[in-house]
Amino acid sequence: MSFSIKEWIKRPEEPFIVAGPCSAETEEQVLETARLISKDSRVKVFRSGVWKPRTRPGHFEGVGETALEWLKKAKVETGLLTTIEVANTNHIEAALRHDIDMVWLGARTTVNPFMVQELAEALKGTDIPVMVKNPVNPDLQLWVGAVERLQKVGLENVIAVHRGFSSLSQNKYRNYPNWALLIEFKSLMPEVPVICDPSHIAGRREMILEVSQRAIDLDTDGLMIETHIDPENAKTDSRQQVSPAQLAETLDQLVFRSARSSNFEFLNRLEQLRKRIDKIDLDIIDLLSARMQIVEEIGLYKKDNDITVLQIERWKEILKNMIAQAENSEVNIEFVKQVYQLIHEESIRLQTDVMNQKLAKNDE
Repeated sequence: MSFSIKEWIKRPEEPFIVAGPCSAETEEQVLETARLISKDSRVKVFRSGVWKPRTRPGHFEGVGETALEWLKKAKVETGLLTTIEVANTNHIEAALRHDIDMVWLGARTTVNPFMVQELAEALKGTDIPVMVKNPVNPDLQLWVGAVERLQKVGLENVIAVHRGFSSLSQNKYRNYPNWALLIEFKSLMPEVPVICDPSHIAGRREMILEVSQRAIDLDTDGLMIETHIDPENAKTDSRQQVSPAQLAETLDQLVFRSARSSNFEFLNRLEQLRKRIDKIDLDIIDLLSARMQIVEEIGLYKKDNDITVLQIERWKEILKNMIAQAENSEVNIEFVKQVYQLIHEESIRLQTDVMNQKLAKNDE
């Protein structure tokens, strides 16, 4: 492509919207969906799955290269750019032959560095934009590494796609969003545009607006929303796809906020509030330091008296008291549990180190 995706995507007033069916099923389905989507000028790119990596055989796995001709027709007729998922070098060669404008690496691909490197080598020398979905499991380094592999072969138009992560715990999402990991990715790779795939996070069309707004509020650069002419009868992921009309309704309801403001009163007040937070954060660090010093003293006392590091009843008592305090202070209980779990783990680590020091001295 002849443009820089980074320059194109970084427009707060014009978020980068990708839409289209999970799978290309028939020529009529692809073209009619593209026609309706193209009526909304906010949508820039038409997506569709051509080869579908299914968990088990026997399910619809896409129609393959035949669908690339349908996307080519959709592009000519509507003016929308096109994008597909690629998982091997044959997919890339076919995509380039059919003038596909962008490609993406799926979550099952990102998890495998060998596959990512092979695809990066196949894309070397092109300027085609590549979107990289986060890996299935919440491994930040795999996600970052996949982007880096593409960059190292000279690909500059790389976009990260947050589509959520598999989770063993039950929750309302198909793929747990783990927003903290998204924020960490943005911190590590601020130069890489990030868009969100609310369809795969939500798993249900009625949750797509909620997830999309959360993503936009976290300063993502756009959205990839699965959109089908007849979503309830789609051959893949029917529950998470929306109709073109529902797509437009979702985009209408979203509030796109700017990361910056020129309002002096706002900036002055914001600076005051941030200074208060900075002061509290410094106090928290001082308190944690004091707490850990006491923890080490307790570790030494336990060592001298041959007492185990873990005192489960004491831990239960601490957690119970902190939860009660959180309820009284109207602080999120789950948040408090997570914070104190980390504090307790660090306390155990420190006291274990003290015990190990004793063992080392005995060995001498």
